Amino acid sequence: MATEEKEEYRKHYVPLESNPEVFTELIQNLGVNVLQFQDVYSVEEPDLMALVPRPVYALVLVFPTSDAYESQKKADEATRTAYAGKGDGEDIVWFRQTINNACGLYAILHAVCNGDVRNLIPSSSKLATLLDKITPLDPVDRARALEDSKELEEAHARAAAQGSTAAPNANDEVDYHYVAFVRSHKNNRLYEMDGRKKGPVDKGIKLKGDEDLFSEGGLGLVKEFIKREQDGNPNFSLMALVPA
Repeated sequence: MATEEKEEYRKHYVPLESNPEVFTELIQNLGVNVLQFQDVYSVEEPDLMALVPRPVYALVLVFPTSDAYESQKKADEATRTAYAGKGDGEDIVWFRQTINNACGLYAILHAVCNGDVRNLIPSSSKLATLLDKITPLDPVDRARALEDSKELEEAHARAAAQGSTAAPNANDEVDYHYVAFVRSHKNNRLYEMDGRKKGPVDKGIKLKGDEDLFSEGGLGLVKEFIKREQDGNPNFSLMALVPA
């Protein structure tokens, strides 16, 4: 993730490698074995897109941060109020990022805790237990509960150790960030989920009942994001959350 003031964080995690096997390892460590992450090699070429199993429950975009991105985010956030949703009144489950270098973890949590995928989480899993505990909480208490979760910390540490490249130090700053695109379990609207923003961003798109995140609406969000942020840098990658 992009450099921020370290004083904002009580905890620092080793960053996750942008690797679907690592992401899948993390959700399996939390007791979810019916789902997996998979690389998406194209959002334009039909033959490559056909390699992605359906349905696609969520998309996770990994991108290089830049001064232009940070400036645009700051301007956008200045017009928004802090999210205060909690419990059954939420259209979407959002987590404020308060753990340094853990943007991959927050993208995973946003992906597996929203939309139809919620019904696939085993009730006996560590993730289901964590969700039951934190869903009624407001964003501040929810963030602290994630910080304090030993199960989550251990699951993340085990996954971070599985990468194919040498992991950076937990206190180092990295220049890539993760965002998730998910579907509301209540109203089928699509949201951009970024724990470093003030809350979930309603993208103004509503999926029909038989559409998933790999439909025109979801792919359009990814294409729009990449076009806006690319600025000549091709180093974007995309993962899909799909059935195992």
